[in-house]
Amino acid sequence: MSREITFVHLTDLHIGDHETDDHLFSDTRETLDSILRLLAGIEPRPRFLVASGDLSNRGDAASYIHLKKAMAALDLPVVYALGNHDTREGFYRGMVGRDYDLDAPFCHDLVVDGIHIITLDSSTPGYIGGSIEPEQFVWLAETLDRHLDLPKLIVSHHPPSLGEDPDPAHWRTIVHEHSRRLADMLKERNVLGILSGHIHHDRVSNWHGIPVVVGTGQHAASDILKPNVLRMVRGSSFGLGTIRKSGLTMAFVPLPSDRAELNVYPLELMRQRAAPVKTAAE
Repeated sequence: MSREITFVHLTDLHIGDHETDDHLFSDTRETLDSILRLLAGIEPRPRFLVASGDLSNRGDAASYIHLKKAMAALDLPVVYALGNHDTREGFYRGMVGRDYDLDAPFCHDLVVDGIHIITLDSSTPGYIGGSIEPEQFVWLAETLDRHLDLPKLIVSHHPPSLGEDPDPAHWRTIVHEHSRRLADMLKERNVLGILSGHIHHDRVSNWHGIPVVVGTGQHAASDILKPNVLRMVRGSSFGLGTIRKSGLTMAFVPLPSDRAELNVYPLELMRQRAAPVKTAAE
């Protein structure tokens, strides 16, 4: 790689109609339009855009059709991942125009400007927390062996579990067992970073030597100063990434916000809807 490559990271777009959806707390269509207007003026021009899940708020085909039309104005490669608010069927029908294998995980890879981008489907249908299905691990092993000479970006809506022990709040992450297996598979694979969302605040972690970059997203922000509840406040941001020979740099671009409270969820409710804890062999 002989030059710097820039890209955009969006997440948690939650596209829907905020006037009729009582679980949509901001006008996400307008937020996306505002961001797309900003992106149109960026120099140097980004080479691709990553949208790392929760693309839709309800997972309906119409929301993906709206998103597809909005993104077309950028004329950039767009890498989509699925999150817990998405539905595979709605995405396949609305975004891809596909009417078969509607429950299959949406995992895929492509090469853009010498960067091998690998996208996992960490959604667990019917649950909030993330998981990686056994067939995806098989696919990932094969995919990592492609383009061995190229640096890799991994895209997953749910970030991996960071600790050494299982997280009792694993609704926030990929379940611990799957995260451990993922770490083993990515070791010494020239991974520049992992791009994620889901937890609705900007965060960067060094996970087994790999940067894990999480964005607030475009719907709402979680108040990390209130750890005993999930308090959602008004706020959004997007990320600007730069890839150099030395590695990955991420800058966060917050949109103006008064951080007014939008909703509060008890943590017990979130724990009840976490992904089932299964071993990678199940």
